Formats: sequence, structure tokens, C-alpha cells
Amino acid sequence: MPLFTVFTPAYNRAHTLHRVWESLKAQTERDFEWLVVDDGSTDNTAELVAQYQREADFPVRYLQEPHRGAWAVHNVSLRESKGELWTKLDSDDGCVPTALERMKHHWLAIPAEQRDRYSGVTGLCEDQDGALVGSRFPIDPLDCSAAELEYLHKVRGEKWGCLRLDVVRRFPYPEDLSGHHIPESYVWCQISQEHITRHVNEVLRIYWTDTPSLMRGKPNPKVNAQGHRLWCRVVLDLEHAWFFTAPLRLLRAAVNYTRFSFHAGTDVWQQFRDLQTTGGRCLWLAGLLPGIALWLRDEWRR
Repeated sequence: MPLFTVFTPAYNRAHTLHRVWESLKAQTERDFEWLVVDDGSTDNTAELVAQYQREADFPVRYLQEPHRGAWAVHNVSLRESKGELWTKLDSDDGCVPTALERMKHHWLAIPAEQRDRYSGVTGLCEDQDGALVGSRFPIDPLDCSAAELEYLHKVRGEKWGCLRLDVVRRFPYPEDLSGHHIPESYVWCQISQEHITRHVNEVLRIYWTDTPSLMRGKPNPKVNAQGHRLWCRVVLDLEHAWFFTAPLRLLRAAVNYTRFSFHAGTDVWQQFRDLQTTGGRCLWLAGLLPGIALWLRDEWRR
């Protein structure tokens, strides 16, 4: 089994996929596989990956799926990955040549008897011009949970690293939702309850900002309402104890929980029942009226 699985979701990105390919060819650490999961592309992604498979000196696996959205191919990757450590490298990004080598170094630097507490290693990102994206970590290394990183250390912006496959497999996205997007924080909120991460001030990922989003125009809040509702519910239930540290963020989650719940067709009583904690329900109650107002505004605009 390889040490790393590098997972790339692909949807009509044949024109940028070469960035991942060239990054992986240049890696100084060779103990990895590349898993490309195609979310129903209609361009020449299949032919391009077939060419890469013929040229590669490392395993390249390609899976074609019907177009269901990012959360669906994420779950496919969790089932199909073989590495001990799992990392997602988007189809329009790249990484520095030593990215996997440095992640391996920092992972093995954690004493073996302590690694069960850790979910993985996370580093910094820079854009295609070499400018840092987001803020640095306050100390290096910084061992803390994702919640502590957000609320206590107030670190912002894009970060990238690897996760233990056995950990991330325990937190798949639900597959019975409509829409095609669930925020990644849905997974991190849950991992944060049980594991910490080693954060290092080393640039590992190249985050390209020149590629336009596949989502154009003003998004319809109904389309991904179920996914956003689920994410807000997890935040309220699992992170409400941070209210006095970041009240606005948690109140915003409460307001959006109500807003997206109504867009998803969930009434007030069910919203209350779906929350599992007293703190989460108190926050929901505080955000109920503003959430209804936002929902009505969305409906008026539509």
C-alpha cells in the first residue's frame, strides 16, 4: 500500500489538470498513488488521464462517475483510496515538489505512541505568483484542533495538508441530500472533536487564482440548501461552546441554519428537533427571526 493517496476530483477541468500532473511528476517523495475521480466530465478528461497513465512512473487510477457533485466523488475517493495518508489536490491547483516529502517528515516527527491523537499535517498555500494565501500559524509547529485554529488562534485563509485515511473515512458526506455541495467544514467540525492536527509554516500547495469558478452568477440558495443546513447544524451542535470567543460567527451559523432549513422545506419544529444540544438550540432560537427574514428576502429576490 502507498503511504499517500493524492485524490483529485475532476469536472470539466482538462485544461487545468496538467498542473496536478506536473506537480506529482516532480515530487521528491515517490510513495504515493494518484486517484482521479471524474464527476461526469463532458470534455476530454478521460483521454488526458489515459495519456498520463501511459507516461506515469507511479500508480494513476481513474474512476468515472455520473455527475452528482463534489460530496459524492469525495465519498468515492474514501472508499477507493489505498494510502495510509489521504490528501485532496484540486484539479486546477498544484503543489511544491517537496510537498509529500515534507508532510511525511512532519508526520513521522510525531512520536508513534502519540499519533492516534492526530488527524494529519497541514501547511500553507501560496498563489501562482508566490504570494502567501491566508495567514501563518502563530507558532511552528502548532498542534491543535480545527476549532481551536479557527476560534482561538484566528488563523484565516487557504491551508492544505494530509489526513489519516482511517480518520477521514469515519466522516463521509451523507448521500441522500439534494444539491451538489456541502461545505468541507462539515467534516472538519467532526474531526475536531476527537483529533488534533500538526500545523507547520511551510508552503505546500500552489493555489491558482486565475481559473474562474464553475458557479457563475448569483447562486440560488435553494440548490444546496440541504448541504448548508447540515453544515450549520453541525457547527451549532459541536462548536456552541466557543460562543463567547466568536459570537458573531456562531450567530451567523444560527441564522443560516434557519434560512437554509426553510429553503430545504424543514419546519420550525423539525429544526428544533434536529439539533442535539442545549447550546445549539439556544443559538438557533437567537437566530430564528433573522433567519426567517433572510429566507423571506431570498424568496422575494427569486
